[in-house]
Amino acid sequence: MGLNSALSIATSGLNVVQNAMAVASNNVSNAGTSGYIKESANVQSSVAGNTGNGVRTAATTLATNQQVQKALYAQNADVAAYTATSNSLSNITALQGSTSATSGSSGTLSDELGNLQSALTSLTSTPDSASAQSTVVSAASTFAQSVNTLASAYQTQRQTAQNAVVSSVSDINTDLTTIGTLSTKIMNLKSTGQDTAALENQRYTALSSLSSELSVSWSESANGDMTIATADGITLPTRDTSSSSGATVSSTWPLTTSSAQISVSTTYPGTSSSNTIPPITLNGRDVTTHLTGGTLGANITLRDTTLPTMQAQLDSLSSTVATRFQAQGMSLFTTSGTNGVVPGTSQTDLVPAGSVGFSQDISVSSAYSSDPSQLLDSTTSGTQTIQNVLSYTFGTTSDASGTAQTAAPSSNLGMTGTLSTGYTGNQKIISLATSLTANQAATASDASSGLALSQTTQSSLTSNLSGTSTVSIDTEMANIVTLQNAYAANAKVVSTVQTMFSALLSAIGT
Repeated sequence: MGLNSALSIATSGLNVVQNAMAVASNNVSNAGTSGYIKESANVQSSVAGNTGNGVRTAATTLATNQQVQKALYAQNADVAAYTATSNSLSNITALQGSTSATSGSSGTLSDELGNLQSALTSLTSTPDSASAQSTVVSAASTFAQSVNTLASAYQTQRQTAQNAVVSSVSDINTDLTTIGTLSTKIMNLKSTGQDTAALENQRYTALSSLSSELSVSWSESANGDMTIATADGITLPTRDTSSSSGATVSSTWPLTTSSAQISVSTTYPGTSSSNTIPPITLNGRDVTTHLTGGTLGANITLRDTTLPTMQAQLDSLSSTVATRFQAQGMSLFTTSGTNGVVPGTSQTDLVPAGSVGFSQDISVSSAYSSDPSQLLDSTTSGTQTIQNVLSYTFGTTSDASGTAQTAAPSSNLGMTGTLSTGYTGNQKIISLATSLTANQAATASDASSGLALSQTTQSSLTSNLSGTSTVSIDTEMANIVTLQNAYAANAKVVSTVQTMFSALLSAIGT
């Protein structure tokens, strides 16, 4: 082997080692970056005329199992969705009391109705007791206030979900257009045979972020482009071809929506232009129902289905309590507003639209709070109405005449008349309250259980992928040490060849 060949081989080795060290250093610096995939430096033999003349750097590749990676990104969406749902509903269940607490002090709606029933029972024994009368009014007020608090919490969580929807749309747009911008650069480099690993890694980082916001599928074409679609197949564009400035990162394209103030009367889809929550559109098309999974999908479901159903359940219960008291001649509960009240009367109504929000307004009638003795009637004992309330409002599902009590509304509820309570309305009022609390607790429990399971699956997939894709600092540092030794060896060859060249030149000169 001639000196020129030896120098060429050693120099090519130095170049390859430098590239490999740069890749290893990049891996180390990004070890904590979410979605980063380990890069692998590749080397090819350089051959000329069937004779090896060194090595050359090949395209850097990403060390990943794409099938496991796709499964992990899908699981990211599940974890994010359950997290958003569980966090929201935990705020609701925290207000509902503990069913494991001592009866009478659990703070559940059924317990508070039970306390009201006990107070009425005590009043029948001492009807002239001002203290006993006030206890009844106080127990009724406690129930009404708990209902108000829960009703307010539903709307607070709906507003939180709506705000999160707007934020997620902005984040999704940023991720999509980041992917589009990077794809453009990747395609340009691939067309000239240049290395694209670093850009591909940045694109996967954006895709990982996107996968937590929304359930998506993705594919890569041979030219380096990436296509993104919703879970049900709607393609989400990544480059705004209509923009004169070319493909740029944007938080306002391709999806659009707007902020909204949430109340019991606002819904999606709305029943009129005045109560419609803004949809999420893609090129002018409403795609709200196609955006599922992830943080966005979870908050859409919370805002439009889960929390409105809880509102409907509470409206049904509170309206039924008021009407059954009223049916026995004790209009103990009323509303401070117009929700759920038949115009021109004090009768409650929950059939179907026009009743939403009764639980926001329910309160104890001022006639009773101002003068608790109004609980007594004109009979000799003054407790006949109370006896009827105990027997029929709290007791059997029929009134004194044997006529069946009006069942609590259980279907055709909500602003759109499409919601259901999920349980029968033919129950006593305390049983109705128990059904409500149990149903909502089960919904929250399902979210919590789903989160635990999805996190376990996510951890398993992450572990599966980590063997090839996750950066190991120890491994990379060991590689750097090996590369340093290789660099020193090649440098030694170069130094030796230079010494030999100098000796040769000196010999010729003499």
